[in-house]
Amino acid sequence: MASLTPLAFAALGLLAEAPMHPYEMFQTMLQRREDENVKVRPGTLYHQIGRLVDLGYAEALGTAREGNRPERTTYAITDHGRDALEAGLRRMVAEPADEYPEFHIAVSHVDNLSADDVVTALRARVQALTARRDEYDAAATSLQDKRLAERFWLDLSYVRAMLTAQIEWLSATAERVASGDIPWDGPAVPAPTSPNSKEPTR
Repeated sequence: MASLTPLAFAALGLLAEAPMHPYEMFQTMLQRREDENVKVRPGTLYHQIGRLVDLGYAEALGTAREGNRPERTTYAITDHGRDALEAGLRRMVAEPADEYPEFHIAVSHVDNLSADDVVTALRARVQALTARRDEYDAAATSLQDKRLAERFWLDLSYVRAMLTAQIEWLSATAERVASGDIPWDGPAVPAPTSPNSKEPTR
C-alpha cells in the first residue's frame, strides 16, 4: 500500500461513509473535531484528495453547482481504496507506533526546574487539559444531539479518556512534589551502603 499522510487517510475514511465533495469533507472533519487529530486546511485537503485519485483509491463522480457557489466535484472511494483503508486501519489499531511528544522530553528533564516552578507548570497544564476535556465533552454532547452513531466518534471518547488519565497523573505528581514526597534536592543517585549498615559508606 502506498504511504498516505494522516490527512489523506482521514479523507479516505470519510469517503468510505459516503461520496462527498472536499468542502463537505472539510466541514464534517471540523464538526467531528478531527482537526484535533490532523492538521486540515481546505487547500491541503484538495491536494490530498487529488493524490487519492492518482493512486486509484478514489474517483470523481461528477461536478455540480449550487446557486452562486463554485462548482464542486464529488468523490467516492474505490474498491482499491477500501482495501487500502481496511489494511491501514488493522495495522494502526493493532501496532503501537513510535511517537515523540514534546511533553515526554520536558518531563525527562524537568529536574532542571525548581520544585516551585514544576508545581506551577504542572498545575497550569492541568487547567489547560481540563478546559480541553470540557470542549470534547461539549462536542460529544453535540454529536449525541445530532444522533450520530457512536462508532463515528469513538476518537472523542478515546481522547477524553487519555486527557482524564493525564489530568490525574499531573495532579498527583504536582501534589507529591509540593508536599516533598518527591524530594527535589540531593544527589541523583544515593550513595552506596555497606553490607552491614544502612548508613552511607564513607
